[in-house]
Amino acid sequence: MDAVIWAALGILTAATFGNLYYLGSKIAGLGTRIDALDTKLSGRIDSLDTKLSGRIDSLDARLTARIDHLADRLGAHVAPHAG
Repeated sequence: MDAVIWAALGILTAATFGNLYYLGSKIAGLGTRIDALDTKLSGRIDSLDTKLSGRIDSLDARLTARIDHLADRLGAHVAPHAG
């Protein structure tokens, strides 16, 4: 009877370590996939940053010019009333 118990414990131990090894390899594979996605997304974000930076700069210049123009018009309108 003792031999059966020890055999069952040996089988359970081997199965447990086998499962841990299998899960560990799966987790390592997921880490590799996440690293690849990080590299891919970083490149896409950097390209968007470059594109958007130019668009924001041109928008900023247009808005600044428009605000300056409106400020000049408001100043011209208020000047006669200010006396």
